[in-house]
Amino acid sequence: MELAIYNIKGEDTGRKAVLNDEIFAIDPNEHAIYLDVKQYLANQRQGTHKSKERSEISGSTRKLHKQKGGGGSRIGDINSPVLVGGGRVFGPRPRDYRFKLNKKLKQLARRSALALKAQENQITIVEDFTFEAPKTKNYINFAKNLKVDGVKTLLVLAGQDNNVYLSSRNVPNTAVMAASDLNTYAVMNNKALLVTESGLEVINKL
Repeated sequence: MELAIYNIKGEDTGRKAVLNDEIFAIDPNEHAIYLDVKQYLANQRQGTHKSKERSEISGSTRKLHKQKGGGGSRIGDINSPVLVGGGRVFGPRPRDYRFKLNKKLKQLARRSALALKAQENQITIVEDFTFEAPKTKNYINFAKNLKVDGVKTLLVLAGQDNNVYLSSRNVPNTAVMAASDLNTYAVMNNKALLVTESGLEVINKL
């Protein structure tokens, strides 16, 4: 598979970038994508939720009235879950939501996500570039030239570039990521995928 290479002015350079067919031309496995995205989101959860049960409520443990003979329902102490201000029954407790996926499955999911983007023509290859200084205006002009302004966009670079990152940081719906850090969630969570030439070389080896 080949795609045209554009410069930062949005002009076609006349050159072509070769995309690895073992990644971008496979039949996407949607279930693998689902599992990888589910794991990513689960790993982001803190799991610190907690509610107090009846043994943790501050209050007397005295039995409010005798068990039988009063004409009312039986009741224990004032911390009972059936009373206002009592403990909660089976409330949330701190827990770890993380779970394991095999490396080959995660690799398949990432490749499937990239293949889906290729099928939907949502990948644009850009010449390697940088900004002389971190300016938001530079990135906005870059996005307008490539007709992705206002679109949720992921820019994939070969490595870290602080000037590009800082220039894009204040732009809504924009993310910048090194190719080696690329994951299924990042690919699927963006509408347009901008990949630099050197970034594509890294992705072709993933």
